Amino acid sequence: MATTTQAQPRRVPASADLWARVTELDDATLQRQVQRLEIRAAEPAQQAMRRDYLSRIIFPRDARVLEVGSGTGAVCRELAGWPGVGRVVGADPSPFLVERARELAAGLSNLRFEQADGRDLPFDASSFDLVVFHTTLCHIPGPEAALAEAHRVLRPGGKLAIFDGDYATATVALADNDPLQACVQATLANLVHDRWLVRRIRSLVAAAGFIDADMRSHGYVVTDDPRYFLATIQLGTDALTTAGTITAATAQALALEADARVRAGTFFGHIAYASVLARTRPPTAEPT
Repeated sequence: MATTTQAQPRRVPASADLWARVTELDDATLQRQVQRLEIRAAEPAQQAMRRDYLSRIIFPRDARVLEVGSGTGAVCRELAGWPGVGRVVGADPSPFLVERARELAAGLSNLRFEQADGRDLPFDASSFDLVVFHTTLCHIPGPEAALAEAHRVLRPGGKLAIFDGDYATATVALADNDPLQACVQATLANLVHDRWLVRRIRSLVAAAGFIDADMRSHGYVVTDDPRYFLATIQLGTDALTTAGTITAATAQALALEADARVRAGTFFGHIAYASVLARTRPPTAEPT
């Protein structure tokens, strides 16, 4: 006799990524991450990459925009003033970050923030013209669910914009076995769920039902103003010290080495980023 087997839900592995566990973090940890996010958002190189991929989007008049994983709201604040944009909603699972984003966006009447998980959005189908994931998908265990939700809330012909780091390329190394690179790797282990995600993003986007995916590369090189990378190194040394991998004296030596490179003008940091623009299928033409 024939039998049927119900499909089992995909098991998503537990994540060491702080952002994947953002609702569990204490306020002090979240405040440190707020500072890192705002430092990164204000960097000219990061601003240039945002303008680069956002300028490729054709916005309909009074576009309704959703950013999933909006964090402190830096991208939402930029979108709120973008030509053609009418209304912006930022969604983030952390009530702490939602409140901070609201404070930073005070006075922007066309922008609001909601607490929500990107894999279960509290919005109606076909509610938005554009959904943005800005350095978000790499932190989400089960990004397929987030992309499926983005597809659901977009109108027919609506746009998807993804910008994320190819974090497997992140480096501050000046040579083989550079000790500062171990700090970067330790940070990635604690801050990125899937550092290889960008390399699979086109197939994930297609599997979610999007079409016409356009993927482009964006290089992020830092030499003169390495505050973001210095914070990254510090996070790594803290993680290595906590784990007992290095001593407090070694952690101090690593911090001094990073500072010496900045003063000598030899500091170098690099991450390859990528953007993907795609769309949902347009409405079916009415029969004549």
